[in-house]
Amino acid sequence: MTADAKGPLPPGSVIGMLGGGQLGRMTALAAAELGYRTHVYTPELDAPCAQVADRATTASFGDSLAMDRFVESVDVVTFEFENIPIDAVTAIADRVPVRPDPKALAVCQDRLAEKVFINSHGASTAPFRAVPDPAILPAMVDEIGTPCVLKANRLGYDGKGQTLLRSRLDAADAWRRVGGAMAILEGWIDFTAEISVVAARSADGAVLCYPPVENQHENHILKRTLAPARIDRTVAERAETIASRLIDSLGVVGILAVEMFVERTGDVLVNELAPRPHNSGHWTIDACGTSQFTQFVRAVVGLPLAPIDRHADAEMINLLGDDVSAWQDWATEPRAHLHLYGKGSARPGRKMGHVTRLLPLGTVA
Repeated sequence: MTADAKGPLPPGSVIGMLGGGQLGRMTALAAAELGYRTHVYTPELDAPCAQVADRATTASFGDSLAMDRFVESVDVVTFEFENIPIDAVTAIADRVPVRPDPKALAVCQDRLAEKVFINSHGASTAPFRAVPDPAILPAMVDEIGTPCVLKANRLGYDGKGQTLLRSRLDAADAWRRVGGAMAILEGWIDFTAEISVVAARSADGAVLCYPPVENQHENHILKRTLAPARIDRTVAERAETIASRLIDSLGVVGILAVEMFVERTGDVLVNELAPRPHNSGHWTIDACGTSQFTQFVRAVVGLPLAPIDRHADAEMINLLGDDVSAWQDWATEPRAHLHLYGKGSARPGRKMGHVTRLLPLGTVA
């Protein structure tokens, strides 16, 4: 029985996971609680997800023989990060269901396509211009105004592939820093808060949103999330409406994380979309009746979404690089929940784990 057959996949079915990072790891753990097996496909040796999955294939995404064997062994396929060759995912979808659909992944892999999609479905973004050629970048900087941000059109994350311009004189250097390929130039946003909404959508089209959370970054990497966000209820409702509309319009079966800016006017601008579980949703493991990972699994296997039932406010802290050396302190702190990812070397900025502090309802707001 496959995921496009009538009814949900039965327990014991195998979820194929493309990518072996910590998001796959936490998804595999959630799948096991529901009785599902996970077969992870990853180019990385001793990947975090492989440490907890039932089976692992370690091979490049271009290895057709390894991919054939992987596809033959699974009932449905999903992914835990966006930077997977879209041709490989599309080929898989010809043989076994892929959730979310490769078309949704293709939109989220391309910044220009993503922004056009967002705008075409009634949500605002920062002003932007496509920059296919460095020769036109100075003129685009004049048009957008400074400061502004140049971002690689593909493969950027956690601050990689983007750079700040304070003058048109920075153009040549900025082009080199983002990789010297197709790029997007974005206007600077004077925001009061960075927030995100994790939305879930089932195969039958039902949508549930976790409450907006407030995100704080360190060197462009998420460091701290407060749940719920310290924003007006009208702003929170606006953010949830945007996330619901976008996940439905994109046809995602699974999870869509919508990163947003809150302007001083209270307007909400969409920054990026991620069609998979998101770092800013980790707090849901400990503070909600149904975590983003369990919700993700339920959608992927065809089960209905489960109630969120948030029972606490929360502070989630990413353990970046050497932060993980304090694991024993976190493990003994009351109301703190430690999650380590099984990674070896603690390089600067590398996400080694996270901690969620549970707080009484109403504490953050």
